Amino acid sequence: MLRSVQVTAVLALSDSPFHNLHWKSDLELSLDCFICQRTGRTTELKHGAEHGTCSGDSKTGQHPMAARISAFDHTSERERTILRAVVDYWWAPFHDAKRDQPSLALTRAPWVRLHLGYLCPEPVQTGTFSTQTNLVRPQTHTCEHCAEAVAHSHNTPRIQLLT
Repeated sequence: MLRSVQVTAVLALSDSPFHNLHWKSDLELSLDCFICQRTGRTTELKHGAEHGTCSGDSKTGQHPMAARISAFDHTSERERTILRAVVDYWWAPFHDAKRDQPSLALTRAPWVRLHLGYLCPEPVQTGTFSTQTNLVRPQTHTCEHCAEAVAHSHNTPRIQLLT
């Protein structure tokens, strides 16, 4: 069955010098994988790639997964930046023998990590950071070059099963 998950995230932009903050087109998302028949696997996805990569388990290791980012758009306003991504993936019911639990279309504890990049104006160097669902909030992300605040995360990214 084809399933779709929408991920949305909002970050408040800092009042410090402009750092040209932008969302990077890759993310990690926890999904139940019918290929290795394990629940809660971290799946790496990159916008434009034809498939994702499942973290697998100790037996199978990493392997391709029938998942891809089908929509990736973001908007920036004066005070915040918003990301919306849709991930399409194939899912089939199975039983995870190691955890003794059935699979779900959206895993029991959905988790996502989103990546951002920026350009520091002072030494004119790039930097990156990520935000994810399991961070303590509020969270302030600072520039690794000038130590100025770049963005603030007040809300957890949302993960919603669409189909």
